Amino acid sequence: MNTTLGQFNSLAIVFFFLFIAISLGVTYWAAQKTKNTAHYYAAGGNVSGWQNGLALSGDFMSAASFLGIAGLVSLNGFDGLIYSIGFLVGWPIVMFLIAEPLRNLGKYTFTDVVAYRLKQTPVRVASAIGTLAVVSFYLIAQMVGAGNLIKLLFGLEYELAVVIVGCVMLAYVIFGGMIATTWVQIIKAVLLMAGTLLLAIIVLSKFGFNPIALFDAASVKYGATVLAPGKLVSNPLDAISLGMSLMLGTAGLPHILMRFYTVPNAKEARVSVMYATVIIGIFYLLTFILGFGAMVLVGQDPIKAIDKGGNMAAPMLAEVLGGDAFLGFIAAVSFATILAVVAGLTLSGAAALSHDLWVNVVRGSRADETEQLKVARAATLLLGVLAIVLGIVFKGQNVAYMVGLAFAIAASANFPALLLSMLWRRFTTNGAVASILVGTIVSLVLIYLSPTIQVDILKHSTAIFPLKNPGLVTIPLSFAVGIIVSLLTTERAAVEGFDEVEHRIHTGEVV
Repeated sequence: MNTTLGQFNSLAIVFFFLFIAISLGVTYWAAQKTKNTAHYYAAGGNVSGWQNGLALSGDFMSAASFLGIAGLVSLNGFDGLIYSIGFLVGWPIVMFLIAEPLRNLGKYTFTDVVAYRLKQTPVRVASAIGTLAVVSFYLIAQMVGAGNLIKLLFGLEYELAVVIVGCVMLAYVIFGGMIATTWVQIIKAVLLMAGTLLLAIIVLSKFGFNPIALFDAASVKYGATVLAPGKLVSNPLDAISLGMSLMLGTAGLPHILMRFYTVPNAKEARVSVMYATVIIGIFYLLTFILGFGAMVLVGQDPIKAIDKGGNMAAPMLAEVLGGDAFLGFIAAVSFATILAVVAGLTLSGAAALSHDLWVNVVRGSRADETEQLKVARAATLLLGVLAIVLGIVFKGQNVAYMVGLAFAIAASANFPALLLSMLWRRFTTNGAVASILVGTIVSLVLIYLSPTIQVDILKHSTAIFPLKNPGLVTIPLSFAVGIIVSLLTTERAAVEGFDEVEHRIHTGEVV
């Protein structure tokens, strides 16, 4: 097929600047309301359940979800669904285990919960390390993705695209904080769902609104193997490891957990997860339709010719079905998706630097509101500049593994410590620190030693660690280290403080 991808697309530019104008307008409005750290980090706790549900789904439906999963399905068929299901099944865990206790116990970050009855300094330092590791790898993936996307869709230079993403994101995070980020996420979620739904409806209309007919057409064109598992993940241990990381990593992502402080109470936190789960579930089912639609209507060879990873499958499908106008809209939505996710990530990283490290460790909780807000904005600027630099440095690299790494770290470092601190009386400061640091460091080491890096990136013939994702090893290891170290140490204050934690988890009241 003849495609205009990689050429200047005036309609895409119009849609892009329209979204930028709207988001900057939202930022100006939000800046008037952002007067203190509660507004900056948590929107003053004034976001309703359904609004936060939309924002949560906007935070979670990244470019990797929209472009990546559609691309995986278009090139690998049925196996692409493992990512959709893996991302989705983490949400019931968030709903039943995390959302309510997190809202009742914390203030701005999940570290508030882990450190609630433990010694503040060591826990906050360890948690900040884990948080920044997750945020950094997620940021690299998003920024490099943005550069490649804009290079293909708008015809701009890669470096310029990365700088534009970074500067626009910085504008609305620094000035508007969580209020602006929340509304940009909501706008982006509505646009993304509308675009995805419209694209899926047009695809299904080509097959009499019968998904079975679409799947049959795919099997006729590329063989029955596209409807069978095993093409993308053939090793059962790899499948289990990937599934564990995607499922439990959701409950440990700092930018997702931070959103539960934007609602007024625990009930609204649960409501927001319910809305997010429904929206995300529908979205992932639609990306499956888009993937098979692209496979049949665009073809695997043209998709691979533009991008061998298949990431441009959805925009190419939009072009085939709706011409330049639809391509322009989907391109702008994809860009909005990256902007919004980068904003949420930067804000959670800034919270770790300013709230966890500066305010609670360096200043010993003695910083006033003005100082806290200045430090928060400085931390945001620092992370934004870092994101731009990393995006440019990692130009041309395969960054798919970085998203998997972010989930693996989140599942191995953040999730075990968070769960144990809320549910186990004997959990100690040493146990928490050991669990977080071991989970973070071992995940990083095993990912580096895995086939993803050693074979795919460094082109070695074999890898020392056989699994592509370390979750199967690192998640149980992190739990085990936290439990064993806690059993070997005693901490009377931590044990005595558990009753207060338990009471507050269920009631939201301070004892």
